[in-house]
Amino acid sequence: MYIAISVLIFIICILLILIVLVQNSKGGGLASSFASSNQIMGVRKTTDFLEKATWTLAGSMMVLCVLATFFIPRGENASQSAIQQQLEAQPIQQQTIPSFPTTNTATENNTETENTTENSAE
Repeated sequence: MYIAISVLIFIICILLILIVLVQNSKGGGLASSFASSNQIMGVRKTTDFLEKATWTLAGSMMVLCVLATFFIPRGENASQSAIQQQLEAQPIQQQTIPSFPTTNTATENNTETENTTENSAE
């Protein structure tokens, strides 16, 4: 059901893009290509149709998006993220803390400066 709703949302998006591109913000667009007003679908009726189609598609897309959230598949696999699944699939390894030399450079520097000051004082 979720896939069917997603496909409908995709189709509505394409139709909405096409209808919005046909419209012109200044009242032109598809309506301006009709030269005479004696046609079945005149200038005003074309803009009314495009406006109603835009609102209808936008409303149906909003309803389908809300409806799609209720049909999202929620199984055992869907509840875990892909990263969590990879972490659980890997064997557990003990992490070791690297051992660095523990010489205290600050104390060595202080003793060196004390030795040089004692030697220069003598």
